[in-house]
Amino acid sequence: MRSHLVKLTALSALTLACLAVPSTATGASTVAAAPGQECYTPEHSAARSKDGDVHSLTPGQAASIESKMASKLASKRQLSTNSLAAVSIPTYVHVIHSGSTGKLSSSTISKQISVLNSAYSKAGYSFSLQSTDYTDKAAWYNGITDGSSAESQMKNALHKGGSNALNIYTASLGDDLLGWATWPWDYSGSPAMDGVVILDTSFPGGSATNYNEGDTATHEVGHWMGLYHTFQGGCSGSGDYVSDTPAEASPASGCPTGRNTCSSTGVDPIHNFMDYSYDSCMYEFTTGQNTRMTSAWNAYRG
Repeated sequence: MRSHLVKLTALSALTLACLAVPSTATGASTVAAAPGQECYTPEHSAARSKDGDVHSLTPGQAASIESKMASKLASKRQLSTNSLAAVSIPTYVHVIHSGSTGKLSSSTISKQISVLNSAYSKAGYSFSLQSTDYTDKAAWYNGITDGSSAESQMKNALHKGGSNALNIYTASLGDDLLGWATWPWDYSGSPAMDGVVILDTSFPGGSATNYNEGDTATHEVGHWMGLYHTFQGGCSGSGDYVSDTPAEASPASGCPTGRNTCSSTGVDPIHNFMDYSYDSCMYEFTTGQNTRMTSAWNAYRG
């Protein structure tokens, strides 16, 4: 029986969240997490077991973030966050490619924006594509990783807009990653680095098997909006700081209906966009997650 391998590191000034895809050669992968990043390396075999509890942040780190967010909301007199007028998020897509490889079509990008709009509509958010630019640069396209000089060069050269603008970068990522994102509370310290980086083949119709319906972007934008993984904190403590997502001891893979790793809170939220299920299995954010996104938006991006 195969298992997940999880690597965790301490939170840094610029924190990242990421997903990983299996090696096509071995079916497994090992990701060395950069400072401030946690990575999941799934092995998509028929039978797998968890490799202990998965913590994106320590309870103390998460509690500190929550305290600071509450203070910012209080200072803005925006403690009431149960409702939010519809917000249109200006979105800039930066397609990195190497010759014709990775040069996503306008149709594919449009389909990805539609996936995001569908996923976030109940939360009151929509994504308005402002522009798409193409950069033919093999050094940025082939195997870019988070925290690398290539990422810094790419983002500093291409980033557009302010704290309310979503920048999406596409490339062929290194370390078998599906994507990574920055948190909203890190924007002020590194505005040019803000955004999400997504594996190009995970866009709708791409070749990333089981992850080609566009929900890698949905997941990573969730982090950009301030959501933790559903398995944050495991079975104890405050977890993901959302009351209506059942606690989950470890990330799910595939679509394991009935999975229940924290029996006291109900079956695992395998259909939630903030788990690690296959795209075909994911279809929801909860009301509590929608409220949390509003809190984070008001505190850091509004």
